[in-house]
Amino acid sequence: MSADSRRKVGVLTFHRCFNYGSYWQARCLVEGLRALGHDAELLDHDCDAVNRAEARCLMQPALPHRTARSDMRALKAKARKFVAAVDALPLSPRFPLHRPERSARYDAVVVGSDEVWNFRHPWYGGKPVFFGEGLQTERLVSYAASFGNHDADDGVDPRWAGLIGGFDSVSVRDANSRALVTGATGVEPALVLDPCLQFPEVVAPVDSGEPGPYAVIYGHGLPDWLAGAVRRWSEAAGVRLVSVGYRNDWADAQRIDAGPAEFAGLMAGAAAIVTNFFHGCVFALINAKPFVSAPSEYRFNKVRDLAAKLGAEHRIVTAATPVDQVAALLDTPLEQPVAERIAALRQESARFLDAAFA
Repeated sequence: MSADSRRKVGVLTFHRCFNYGSYWQARCLVEGLRALGHDAELLDHDCDAVNRAEARCLMQPALPHRTARSDMRALKAKARKFVAAVDALPLSPRFPLHRPERSARYDAVVVGSDEVWNFRHPWYGGKPVFFGEGLQTERLVSYAASFGNHDADDGVDPRWAGLIGGFDSVSVRDANSRALVTGATGVEPALVLDPCLQFPEVVAPVDSGEPGPYAVIYGHGLPDWLAGAVRRWSEAAGVRLVSVGYRNDWADAQRIDAGPAEFAGLMAGAAAIVTNFFHGCVFALINAKPFVSAPSEYRFNKVRDLAAKLGAEHRIVTAATPVDQVAALLDTPLEQPVAERIAALRQESARFLDAAFA
């Protein structure tokens, strides 16, 4: 990249969530843009109310089910690892979330990935900054933005539609978000890959130190029927079950205190992955691991659309899925057509980014 085409780029996302997916999508996007030759950094917004909400969610992730006191120390250790990992990323000077005009000036600001446009997000929902309001920039770009569980049937208020229409380049990561943007602006946005899938080279997992073979359980509130099917498979296959980040009592081991790098290492070393989280599926795909997902209502749109665009719908399981089929999926490597679809979308996503900064 020539000096004339090198841009100062701010990345606006949910980078300080105590969530593995939020951390890795933020890191992959900012480091991916830097690898493309841009001077990119994360916009380090701050809000006391958001910080308190994040802390409550960290310590009580499965409400109304209360966290056991015996898990508190592990969760605090997890928090310290997240804070250290985020502080090591390329960050802007900190500014108040509600005063975006105090942020630095950029040639371009990239909003995304994550649920940056989810009006139903419990503490970030409807914050104008994520729609570009007040940002100090000449160019607004969205990359892999998502409306999360805000369904396409519910539409977009004209105020927010006008702000989205003011972006210079718009891309989303799921069909639900694409329908919302198209309905709001009359322009169909590009459909691109989550940054973790677009820039997988950024994910450099450490050795987890976990003895194998093991399968990762990632998420909370996984249904009893799935737990039963996976335990049956585990015992027949001789594969231990390791729960990462959250307690699942039906697993053989709990790695609640895992930091972002440990999470990536555990995913990379797993024989299979069982999840109800979007980025659980993403990390299974990055590492070409067998996986099954039973997404919760909150995450259903994201997981469904990810599987559909990659031809992996058969890995979404329900209570009607036979136990033997769950076992077969956990024994079956990622199919070649899925990998080929990821490669094709990676090229399309790269073309979007090239055009957005041209």
